[in-house]
Parts: sequence; structure tokens; C-alpha cells
Amino acid sequence: MAELISEKFSQWEKECEIRWNRLKEAEEELNRYFIGEYGIGDELDPYVADRDVTVRKADLSREIRSLISYAVGCIFGRYSLDRDGLCYAGGTWNDDIYRTIIPVSENILSISELFCHVCEFVEKVYGSETLDENLRFIASALGGDGEPMEIIEKYLLKEFFPDHCKIYHKRPIYWMFDSGRKCHLKALCYMHRWNGDIPSILNDKYVAPRIADIKQQLRQTADELKTAQSTDKPRLKRRIQKFEGQIEELTAFSCKLTAHHEDIDLDDGVKVNYEKFSDVLEKIK
Repeated sequence: MAELISEKFSQWEKECEIRWNRLKEAEEELNRYFIGEYGIGDELDPYVADRDVTVRKADLSREIRSLISYAVGCIFGRYSLDRDGLCYAGGTWNDDIYRTIIPVSENILSISELFCHVCEFVEKVYGSETLDENLRFIASALGGDGEPMEIIEKYLLKEFFPDHCKIYHKRPIYWMFDSGRKCHLKALCYMHRWNGDIPSILNDKYVAPRIADIKQQLRQTADELKTAQSTDKPRLKRRIQKFEGQIEELTAFSCKLTAHHEDIDLDDGVKVNYEKFSDVLEKIK
């Protein structure tokens, strides 16, 4: 059955508003009781300021970011659409609890692949007929310019990890590999499913092919430069410099990944384990 995220959010917004009003009324009623009981009406006001109500109203931007985070959790197996609550955070893995969304087997995805999986999540949860409209709604809630898919992928590339770090108080459970600012080759994995092969999988599956592709573009541009008009040469030289810088960055990143083959101990906590791979992971700010 096709569903719209916008309608689901409207329902949630109404529920939150009702809950918020009820709690505010209850807190004010308690205040009136104690003011009357102790005779301090001249000193205290029973009314509760909106900012002091202890439950939150719905916030579209926050809720959409939470939805994306939950989708990522399902994609990596932390959660399952077929069972409530936390499904895996270390221990014994159980394939039987994942039917609707099957977690990625290698526990690592480039951002472009992660985006495709997020779209698949939206389609499976809310239906294929409403997929385009739901993606537009998600993109609108995230904000920014461009087509909906561009906005969502850009969010995953640039904002998802900082948001995740804030929520988890700089102790991220989803780890973002980052080659550097020249290429922005990024990939995500789930800490609780870590194994020592992940750096080599990242290297073989994403980094090496990207280096080969850029080298091919470099050769083509160098060939163009040989016969180019003088007005085109500065542009082609800049492209060559860009490609050379990207190859240098990715080659250094590849060497760092090759040096990593260690496992982690979840009992050591996020901070200790993250520091072991800090030279290949995105900086926590």
C-alpha cells in the first residue's frame, strides 16, 4: 500500500501537539495544587512557559533526519523493519530477523551506493507509487538547492555524519571513511559489525577503481592538450593538475588503508576504537 511521508508526518505532528498540550496542562495543574497547598500564590505563577514543557513538538527537519538515520540502521543491520527495537549491536548475528531489508553483507557502502539503498528503503516502506513524491518531501525538509536526489545524496555526503556525531555525543557508531577534500571519496560502515577486512574491501571495491578511472581521464586530457588550441590549453592544464592531485590523494589513502587490518574490541568503547583508524576516517567535530 502506497503511503506519503508528508501524511505520516502530519499525523505525528498532531499526536505530538496533543501530547504536548496534555503535559503542559498537567504541569500547570500540579503547580496550582502546590501553590494552593502551601499558600504561595503571591510568589509563584502556575503557568509553564512553552520552552519548559518536557516533551518536544514535532520538527520536520529533525524527524526527516531521524528517518534517514533509521534507514541507515536498517541498511547495516542495527535495526530491522521486521522487528521492533535494537536488533544488532554486537554478539551473535541472526539472519532470520531481516526479511524486508537485507543488511549489506560487506558492512561498507560508498555514499552513492548508500543513497541508492536509502531510496530502496523509502520505496519498500512507503510504496513505489509514492517514491518520487516522498523523495521530494525528504529533500524539501533537508533544504538546499538542486534536484531531490542531489539534495539527499549531498546530505549523506556532507551532513549525515556530523548530525550523527551530535546525536551520539561524538561517539559515532557509523564510521565515515574519507579520502580527503580533493576527491571526497567517502564510505560508511557500522562499528558493531566491524571486521579487519573492511579497509581492504574499501580499497579494492572503491579506491582502486576510482584511481584507475581518474588515470584514464588524465591520459585523455593529456592527449587533448597535445593538439589543443592555445586558448584551450590553460583549461586542460588545470584539469591535469586536478587529476594529478586526486591521484596523489587517493594513492596516499590507499596506502593508509593497506596498513590497517586490525580488529576492534567493542568493550574498549567508541573513542578508543575510532582513534585506531583516525587517519582514514572523517574527523569528529
